[in-house]
Amino acid sequence: MTEQPAILFDGVVYGMGDLSADFSFRREAGSVTAILGPSGAGKSTLLNLAAGFLNPAAGRIVLDGREVAGLAPSERGISMVFQDNNLFAHLDIRTNIGLGLDASLRLDATAWMQVEMALERVGLAGFGNRMPSTLSGGERQRVALARAFVRRRPLLLLDEPFDGLGPGLAADMLGLMLEIRSEVGATVLMVTHDPDEARAAANEILFIAKGRIAADAPEAGFFERRDLPDLQAYLGSTAGN
Repeated sequence: MTEQPAILFDGVVYGMGDLSADFSFRREAGSVTAILGPSGAGKSTLLNLAAGFLNPAAGRIVLDGREVAGLAPSERGISMVFQDNNLFAHLDIRTNIGLGLDASLRLDATAWMQVEMALERVGLAGFGNRMPSTLSGGERQRVALARAFVRRRPLLLLDEPFDGLGPGLAADMLGLMLEIRSEVGATVLMVTHDPDEARAAANEILFIAKGRIAADAPEAGFFERRDLPDLQAYLGSTAGN
């Protein structure tokens, strides 16, 4: 019997007409997939469908062998890190991470110790009482990664989380994300606009164009392909980034 994939999109349709998206793919547990494509192609739509922030008009989404139609994001076994890190400005860092474990913050001493360990893991030991406004952009992204780490969910969704951080800091954050992914054993879908980021992190690529998967292939040799005009046009548009 074939093992259940970690992620299955089976004829998933969202929207209508020129604004529609149609996705079918599968990913095995532990894989890291970079999702690339032009602006407006549907990359974030795919991620939001997996997360449960959008509901498909047709098709099935199966995560770790469980069809998730009708399940809220909190019930899907996912962690998600956004570009804007989604921290609550009025709550300190420790509380922001604790919300990843329990939205009601009914946490015992062991859970709060997990929060402290997550802060230490991302290099922010002693930052628990700080407010988000006192942190740099890179530090706020470290907090978001700590929250994902403490949740230890089997599926990690990343929506351009390192965009705007600068090349050196983005590379550091990417390396930290991969270390955390390895420790948790998570399967990763990562939206990025940066081919170099995809090369460094992913073993598989989904290239999205006009709401469709134009290519689904291993990373090795993908960016050298000449049979995908949309890919070559995209690479040309990002060459100066």
